[in-house]
Amino acid sequence: MSLLRPSPIEVEHSEFSLEERRLLLQLAHESILSALEDRSISLDSPTPHLAEPRGAFTSLYLRGELRGCVGYVVPVSSVYQAVIDTARAAAFEDTRFYPVKLGEAEQLSIELSILSPPKPIAAEEVEVGRHGLLISMAGHRGLLLPQVPIEHQWDRVTFLEQTCRKAGLPIDAWEKGAVIEAFTAEVFGEKHASNRQT
Repeated sequence: MSLLRPSPIEVEHSEFSLEERRLLLQLAHESILSALEDRSISLDSPTPHLAEPRGAFTSLYLRGELRGCVGYVVPVSSVYQAVIDTARAAAFEDTRFYPVKLGEAEQLSIELSILSPPKPIAAEEVEVGRHGLLISMAGHRGLLLPQVPIEHQWDRVTFLEQTCRKAGLPIDAWEKGAVIEAFTAEVFGEKHASNRQT
């Protein structure tokens, strides 16, 4: 599999080695295929680093078009387990799409976003290209990954507004008491993961 070069949205120093990236991308593919073929895979992390708890998102692409994207920000399981869970969820539980079929699974390109824990941030401290956003208010919550404003060429205010919209809130909720949290993501994937939308 061909891996994308590190992109400008990633953290300055990559936390995950090229070998770890390859392993996690292969794991994402294997988790989808094993579910379709009704067979088990090892749930044990091969290294202590990949056993650390992290949030993660898996985005699936078929011929360059989004085919599923699911993840979670809160680190409820290890990186290794999170990739297994989010890859399967992206393939079979993203309600925007029909579940992935075996013939499609073999053609998927995958992009992974491994997240830092979210922390409260002031609106003026949000950095486009560095931060992903989680905005919540009155039981509503919306999230956008760090790569989204780069791809849409949004400025900071537009990024905040669009995250509010994703939450089902008025676009100015970030100015009216909504909780703003930021996280960073190390993003890597295969060559054909393009036209990204989450």
